[in-house]
Amino acid sequence: MSGHHHHHHEVSGKNLFITIILNVIITLSQVVGGILSGSLALLSDALHNLSDVVALVIAYVANKLAKRTGTQEKTFGYKRAEILAALFNASVLIFIAIFLIYESVHKFFNPEAINSIWVIGLGLLSIILNAASVLLIKDDAHGNMNMRAAYLHLLTDVMTSVAVVLGGVLMYYYQLFWIDPLISIFIALYLIKASVGLIKESSAVLMQFAPESINVDEVILSITSLPEIESVHHLHLWQLDDHNIHLEAHLDFKENVNLEVSTQISSALEKILHDTFGIEHSTFQCEYNSTHNRAVIAH
Repeated sequence: MSGHHHHHHEVSGKNLFITIILNVIITLSQVVGGILSGSLALLSDALHNLSDVVALVIAYVANKLAKRTGTQEKTFGYKRAEILAALFNASVLIFIAIFLIYESVHKFFNPEAINSIWVIGLGLLSIILNAASVLLIKDDAHGNMNMRAAYLHLLTDVMTSVAVVLGGVLMYYYQLFWIDPLISIFIALYLIKASVGLIKESSAVLMQFAPESINVDEVILSITSLPEIESVHHLHLWQLDDHNIHLEAHLDFKENVNLEVSTQISSALEKILHDTFGIEHSTFQCEYNSTHNRAVIAH
């Protein structure tokens, strides 16, 4: 059977806050530099970085909300705040990418001479600060969709800034003004590809699809392999957030066992599902000689 184990990673809100500050510095410096140099590339990059500030603030707030405990009105708390943030940020990234492609095509056919020194200098500053931001939240991005969306924003910024610097150097030495928009198009296409994957993943969680990493047939086999269980029906498997996988099912027992025995069997089954598939929370309805619809997947 396939093993599926979740290792919870505590996201560092402090690191995320530092990246917000660094991106505010980048944005302000590029706005000033873009105005002084007349560089559309710098102003476009500043807009990109401004969107990052917004994305990082959303990610930061969602991270804080997700840590809140449940209440009587919100029994799951705000567990899905980060999934919503990931979906929103990934969607914004696609719109930014489309805008960058539009601007790049326009710049490709209408190149303008600019003060390249400003472009190179502020591009290098952006690379350094964005690279620091990427390193700060790299570990958090592995097991958290919300942080992965923020990480993608920052990683794309590094790539965009490299393109800006490369474009600045080529413009300074060779007056090849068409290089910058060409590189920007490739970056935008990469951004779309990465964002679409994140949108599909976050949407699957919000739609309560079964996790792709778990084979439902293997879960059914694990349940029915217990000698006391005749069959399983009305099975639902979904993700609450990045880490918490939930399962609920009706268990049809072979014999009319008492409540204590059914509880022991349910507890043993819950442990098997947790250890084998990483299912954090299982809820079972124990039945005997039931007249329910016996379809495994039923409403």
